Amino acid sequence: MEALRKPFQGVKNIVRFNWHFYIIVIVVLLVICVSYFFVSDFFKTILIISIAVILLPVIVSLGVSYYVYDASGLYSLKWINIEIKSDRIRILNINAGFDETSELLTRKFPHSEVNIVDFYDEKKHTEISIKRARKLYPNSSETISVATNDLPFENSSIDLIFLIFSAHEIRNNHERMLFFKELNRVLKQDGFVIITEHIRDIHNFFAYNIGFFHFIPLKIWLQTFNDSNFTVAETLKVNPFVTTYYLTKHGTSS
Repeated sequence: MEALRKPFQGVKNIVRFNWHFYIIVIVVLLVICVSYFFVSDFFKTILIISIAVILLPVIVSLGVSYYVYDASGLYSLKWINIEIKSDRIRILNINAGFDETSELLTRKFPHSEVNIVDFYDEKKHTEISIKRARKLYPNSSETISVATNDLPFENSSIDLIFLIFSAHEIRNNHERMLFFKELNRVLKQDGFVIITEHIRDIHNFFAYNIGFFHFIPLKIWLQTFNDSNFTVAETLKVNPFVTTYYLTKHGTSS
């Protein structure tokens, strides 16, 4: 399944979606390099240190991103190890405007119905990287655009719901809670919500520096799950920087 992804695709996408940041870094480094020839030896030392301080976090974050998205086997989906009663199940794969996984899930569950759902709302979800991703990778014609508080599916009609690097784009806690209540409504009693995310923790801080503030703390995730009547049935570390939670409805034995 990983053959669907090209070498370094994850890192390339990060740079393409966030090119403004890397342009700023390059400009700052060029200014520092030019200034080096016009200052005293003392300030030259400071400038060299400044270059290291700027470059090191960028190199580390890109290196970790390569490991996470290109080298760790994340997109092989082999970490999805769940027993299902039938090959013919109904799946929701929910994205926030950028879908990297629907085709992979279709191959992993070839006899099942995979519904592709996009909750992106440019007025609410304002990340510039998502807007760029949508232009470079338009949604397929099968994608259903939805509101986070109104999923167009019947009660208890879905076996598996996947949220892979999408739910954190709902930045408002109340909106996120209402969204998960909708997931609870459409999920079958014995179904699972499988949510994969970076967590705002120490690993992601060292990997992404201030970029880890884009991730949601574990405490808030757990509060969201509980408030929307979900129980964490299983927690899986896909790699040191990515965590998957298997959610079931309250009162469901796992």
